[in-house]
Amino acid sequence: MTPGGPPPIVSFAMRELREWFAPTVPRPDTAGGMMRAPLEVVVMRGFGTAWLLTFVLGTTLTSPHPGLSGRSLGILVAMIVLLSLAVTALLALSALGRPLEVHGSPRLQMAGLLLITAAAAALAVLQPNGPWEDGPVLVGIIAALRLERGPGAAMLAFSLVVLAPLAVLKVSFATALGLVFTDVPWFLVMRLLREIARQRNDLHASREAEARAAAEAERARLAREMHDVLAHSLSALALQLESTRLLAASEDVAPELTRAIDQAHQLAASGLQEARQAIATARGDERPGPDRIGALADSFGQQSGVPIALAVRGTPRPLPPDAQLAVFRTAQEALTNVRRHATADRVEIELSYLPRSTVLIVEDRAAPGTPPPAPLADAGYGLTGMRERAELLGGELMAQPTQTGFRVELRIPA
Repeated sequence: MTPGGPPPIVSFAMRELREWFAPTVPRPDTAGGMMRAPLEVVVMRGFGTAWLLTFVLGTTLTSPHPGLSGRSLGILVAMIVLLSLAVTALLALSALGRPLEVHGSPRLQMAGLLLITAAAAALAVLQPNGPWEDGPVLVGIIAALRLERGPGAAMLAFSLVVLAPLAVLKVSFATALGLVFTDVPWFLVMRLLREIARQRNDLHASREAEARAAAEAERARLAREMHDVLAHSLSALALQLESTRLLAASEDVAPELTRAIDQAHQLAASGLQEARQAIATARGDERPGPDRIGALADSFGQQSGVPIALAVRGTPRPLPPDAQLAVFRTAQEALTNVRRHATADRVEIELSYLPRSTVLIVEDRAAPGTPPPAPLADAGYGLTGMRERAELLGGELMAQPTQTGFRVELRIPA
């Protein structure tokens, strides 16, 4: 219980009542999605609310009336107990329009049913002409929706065994027969509706599993295509460049040409490694994340010859798979753009773990007077892809020139 807040039972009742009167219900096929409540659910809610009012009015206006002393006090207490548990039954009915949820342990549910039976029995004795017959109906509804078949049937049978003889003694034999031929069908109908709701939920779960399996199969197919085409081509290119580098060294060509061929070979080898990592990601293997930005920076420094510094601020924390991949890919693409387009003297990477967000900044800096870099051409992954990844995660990406170079900033909410 939070300081100054309502007790947990009050919070639970308020939440359930809000759901009872809400015009929408959760969609059974999505997490967090909402849909308009079916017409039948709306009508049932209205009928249930009218039923509650009728029960209160019927008990209040029937002689002897509820009061604060003697027999009248007993009627008042029994009415309050039955009314409060009737709200539970109506909230159980509302579950038929949403994914079926059962709150509370079976023992707690059975204790509530015993209280309803006791309250109805008290009203049958103290106020036999009142609407006490609603009690066993509530027992049938709650038992059908909140308990398994065996315990539910046992609770309904116990309620009828207690209340039917009282109906014969206090009212009439016809009233006792009415209890049986009303409450048992209510129980069976609610059991049928519960089974339909369960089958509906199982169907939605099966469809989601089928969709996930289809997505996994498509990822596996794409991984095979990438391996057969891209990885094989890059592997052949790396071998060819290695052969060319050795040939250039044996022919005593200019050192600049040898270095250029060596850098091309390193790029091809790096591309082959990235292709293999992408294939592993497509197959569901572990995705690269912020912990590999250091190795990425080292590789960039070796291939480009540009000094690069990496600073990590705050306490590193685990990120969701999509978020950690977005951080790594953004750093990778930003460094690729620096190598292709910038004339930088140095590059700075800053990864900050803030209380409400994770921030990655990649900024290249050039010496004063250096001509500005050529405009970025969004080829391949590009800035557009980085922005899309950020937006899908609820974050943002800012990419803009500075006085000394270019700055890319990724913000992902924690």
